Amino acid sequence: QVQLVESGGGLVQPGGSLRLSCAASGFTFRYYFMTWYRQAPGKERELVASITAAGSTTNYADSVKGRFTISRDNAKNTVYLQMNSLKPEDTAVYYCNTQYYNRHYWGQGTQVTVSS
Repeated sequence: QVQLVESGGGLVQPGGSLRLSCAASGFTFRYYFMTWYRQAPGKERELVASITAAGSTTNYADSVKGRFTISRDNAKNTVYLQMNSLKPEDTAVYYCNTQYYNRHYWGQGTQVTVSS
């Protein structure tokens, strides 16, 4: 069974930083493309960042480019999202995602709140 478990969210002041983690199990993690999405209240879920299986290529939403960094440690079956210079508009539930056997799998999400 595919399982994705996010952690690391919390309350942070504007300009602060957080590192999110997603621990994966139930599939051969090192072979799979991974993504982070977020969903704010009243808004659709949006793609934040993606990373290829070996970690050699990354992509970011324009709204987070230059502030967020996605990375992965295939030895630990974990994907990360380092978030710097956080803004109130970054407030959302953050989810990791992968596609396995032509289906998308999601973690339970972790709440990030950016507020003074």
